[in-house]
Amino acid sequence: MIIARSPLRISLGGGGTDVPSYYQEHEGFLLAAAIDRYVYVTVMRPFREGIYLKYSEIEQVKKAIDVKHPIVREVLVGLNLKTPQIEITTLADIPSGTGLGSSGSFTTALIKALYSHYRKNIHPQQLAELACAIEIEKLKEPIGKQDQYIAAYGGITEFNFHRDGSVSSSPLDLSMQTVHDLEDNLVLFFTGISRSASSILKDQVVKSIAHDSNMIDNLHFTKDLGLRSKAALLRNDTHKFGELMHEHWEHKKSRSNGMSNEFIDTAYTKALQSGAVGGKLVGAGGGGFLMFYANDKERLRYKMAEIGLEEVRFQFDFEGTKVILS
Repeated sequence: MIIARSPLRISLGGGGTDVPSYYQEHEGFLLAAAIDRYVYVTVMRPFREGIYLKYSEIEQVKKAIDVKHPIVREVLVGLNLKTPQIEITTLADIPSGTGLGSSGSFTTALIKALYSHYRKNIHPQQLAELACAIEIEKLKEPIGKQDQYIAAYGGITEFNFHRDGSVSSSPLDLSMQTVHDLEDNLVLFFTGISRSASSILKDQVVKSIAHDSNMIDNLHFTKDLGLRSKAALLRNDTHKFGELMHEHWEHKKSRSNGMSNEFIDTAYTKALQSGAVGGKLVGAGGGGFLMFYANDKERLRYKMAEIGLEEVRFQFDFEGTKVILS
C-alpha cells in the first residue's frame, strides 16, 4: 500500500496572475504558502483485475477510459496501463470547493502515489507541470497554476509565471520570527459556502482574453501588491502585510460580481471592527475561507464565532507532496 499526502494552501499575494490568459501576455507573480491540512491518496493492488475507486463516489471499471472522475481518468490514461489492477482511495482534511487548492493538491497526491506504486521517481517541478497539464491543458479548466506548484513544493514560496508557460519558484527567505508571527496571527474562518473555482475564474479568463482594460489593470495592480507583500514580509513588517491583504481584497472584489456577497461583506466588516488588520477570501472567491491578519486574535475569534464562522487553525507545511507510507 502507498499513501501520499499533498498540502492545501493559502495565497499571500498576487493571486489571479497565475492564470494563462494573463501571464501569457504579461507574466505573473504570486506568493503562496502550504499549510498542514492535507489531501491523502491511497493506492494498492487489489486481488482482481480492474480499477476500483473510492472517493465521494465508488467506481469499478475495467479500462481507464471508462473512469468517470476526470482527473483520475486522465492520470490513468497517461500511464497507459495495459491490464489495470489498482485500487485508489482519497480522503481530505477539508472539503473541496473551499478555496484552499484542493483540486491541485489531489492531482499532485494522486500522481505521486501512482508513481511510487510503479517504482518511479518524480521531481516536484515535474510533478507540478504534469498536474497542470492534466487540469489546464487536457481538462480545459480555467484555473491557475499556483495550487499544483505550491502543493508539490510546500513552504512559503514565490512563483513567477512566464509567457512561455514555464514557472520558476523560490522559497521566500523569511526570518523564523516572521514565520512564527504569520502562524500566530493569520487566522482562517470557514464561511460555510463551497463553490467551484473554475466557475468564478471563468469571468476573469473571458475578460482577460478580450483585453478588457479594467480586468487587466486590476491584475496588474494585484501583481504589484504581491511584490509589495513580498517586500513587507522580507523586512519583517507583518502589520503592513495585513494592510496589503485588505487592499488586495478591495480590488479583488471588483473582478467579478460573484466574488463576494452580503454575508461575506458583513463578516469582513465585523472582523475589521474586532481586531483584524486586513483580510480576504482565500482562493478564487465566492465562498470558502476568510483569512485575516489579526492584532487581537481572541476578540476576532469571539466575533466570528458569534456570527457562525468556524476557525481552522494551521501551521505551515515545508515538505510538499510526499509519500508517507510505502
